[in-house]
Amino acid sequence: MRITQIRNATILVQLGAHRILVDPMLSAQGALPTLKYFTHKRRRNPTVELPRGTEALLDSVSHCLITHCQKGHFDHLDRAAVRWLRARNTPVLCMPDDAAYLRQLRLNVVPLDTQFDASTGLASGALLEGRVSAIPCLHGEGLIGRFMAHGSGYVIDFPGEPRLYLAGDTILSKPVRACLASLQPDVAVLPAGGARFDVGGEIIMDSKAVIEAAQLFSGIVIANHLEALDHCPGTRTEVLTAARALGLAKRVLAPKDGESCDFAPQ
Repeated sequence: MRITQIRNATILVQLGAHRILVDPMLSAQGALPTLKYFTHKRRRNPTVELPRGTEALLDSVSHCLITHCQKGHFDHLDRAAVRWLRARNTPVLCMPDDAAYLRQLRLNVVPLDTQFDASTGLASGALLEGRVSAIPCLHGEGLIGRFMAHGSGYVIDFPGEPRLYLAGDTILSKPVRACLASLQPDVAVLPAGGARFDVGGEIIMDSKAVIEAAQLFSGIVIANHLEALDHCPGTRTEVLTAARALGLAKRVLAPKDGESCDFAPQ
């Protein structure tokens, strides 16, 4: 398995012969609006360009996977990504709740056929040649949480590959804790930017929460959702420094945009 950090939450996951683009935000630097208004240093998004070599990576994509996309979440599916996916008729995998919205965008939508599994308490089903279990996200609490599209993370079991958990946008909630502790993924991609708007609390994990999450299981953490949006103050240095302080440097990674990480089957 190879995971390439592209930018923010956008990654490319290689599973067997498949190249799965997750939560694509493909706009040029500054093409999207700010998410912080009550500040004297407004910045348009994304705050950085796509890394060199992105075009070649995108040419290899076979599928797209969406964790959430409604209620204006352009950092997980922006107009540039919609145009790109539509032009190539790329199969877009998603939870059934997002299917109608994505079809309105004239995308090639393939809803995941998940069914509730009483033994695990999760919705599970097929994903290409593998299996996927949906893990509910909690994209903020209180008043702010009411306005968010919470979406789902995914635990993916693919033949001959490590068990992968793509958390989606979430705080360190009870379902996320249970997923890490009970399913023990080999690799977990967790949001670490500590995003927050002008009012309300954090809507994704920050470095402290990611380090706490790393202590719930024995696998590798890939921290992303960093250094690309104006409402995400967290940095790679902050995450890695916190990991080193607790002796977790070998288990907590924060790849740069364009950097790939390879993982062998366990």
